[in-house]
Amino acid sequence: MSRHFAFVAPPFDGHVNPTLPLVEELCRRGHRVSYATGRRRLDTAEASGARGVDTLVEPSLPSTQSFDEITVETLARMMHMMLDHARDSLPVLRRHFTEDPPEAVCYDMMSLGGPMLAEMLGVPAVALFPSFAANERFSLMRHFLPDDFDPNHPALREAATRRRELAGQFGVSAPDSMLSATPAELNLVFVPYQFQPAAETFDERFRFLGPSMGSRGRGESFTPPDDQAPLLFISLGTTFNDRPDFYRRCLRAFGDSGWQVAMSVGDRIDPEELGPLPTNFDVRPRFPQIEVLRHADVFLSHAGMNSTMESLYHAVPLVTCPQMAEQRANAGQAEKLGLARRLPEGADAATLRKTVDDVAGDERMRATVAATAAGIRGGGGAVAGVDALEAHLAR
Repeated sequence: MSRHFAFVAPPFDGHVNPTLPLVEELCRRGHRVSYATGRRRLDTAEASGARGVDTLVEPSLPSTQSFDEITVETLARMMHMMLDHARDSLPVLRRHFTEDPPEAVCYDMMSLGGPMLAEMLGVPAVALFPSFAANERFSLMRHFLPDDFDPNHPALREAATRRRELAGQFGVSAPDSMLSATPAELNLVFVPYQFQPAAETFDERFRFLGPSMGSRGRGESFTPPDDQAPLLFISLGTTFNDRPDFYRRCLRAFGDSGWQVAMSVGDRIDPEELGPLPTNFDVRPRFPQIEVLRHADVFLSHAGMNSTMESLYHAVPLVTCPQMAEQRANAGQAEKLGLARRLPEGADAATLRKTVDDVAGDERMRATVAATAAGIRGGGGAVAGVDALEAHLAR
């Protein structure tokens, strides 16, 4: 039986990309998917087989420093950003999906408008977690809070008032606070069970699918220039990557080494700004990450969850240089499980070189990463996710 699914996600790579194999599998089985996101990610969603729905909202993230630690002020800013997005996008979503109703709304964990839209339409809401899941007993956000955190701080009370007012405006229940979110009846997590903190506290409402590559794994090709030299892939992701100082340290660290290096510097830096490039470096704004990881020996990464999962899927050990609190949590979990080594803050070129060389030569870590990759690939991925969606709607 063919069904119609609505997906709602903010237009950021780390939130859209993990969902695309799920969309592809739904379409492969004959279902229809409408994917609501910002204009800059519509083409990506449509390439997966979905019909794009422009939310007419293009949220921007604050600087890295704004998310460097979770304080009351940081949390309040995040809440207001999410409320602004819901306020501005919900009229568009309500109008579109009232005319073309879905049978379920699958919404990103950062989308307050997703569960509100589902309630407006009277259809099931399914939560999508591109990062660590949260339940009544575990929340990464609560884990980050300082000891002197005040839940009754005026900034948080103001955000709570806005949540209630927004709900009243649309005639639905007030969305949950980031500190006390109630799990949906079905929660699809794009992280494997073995990587989830407090995994034993999660019940049958949660399906830990792990990552899937989908057609993104068959995209633009990449071939290392030297098939004999080890390949180091360096990337700080697509959001907090304006770090010319870091890239110059990498040039100094690996320019005279036996490594061949693929280094992604993002769209805000001209590679020429970095100075003369060593002959063993290939520096670009972006690389086809999945294709590079098929060849890489080590990934020097910001430890965004999407990058971390893709690296582990391809059995590539990590050296991590996290740029914000959530990435530090990812890096910490990867290191705890023997899958990565984290750089000290402000690591110089010599430390960069030694850490990458040490990880490349760590046979125990390689074995652990290989076993993890095998577990991830056998975890069900998008196929298990669609099985869960179909079973949920058939109840």
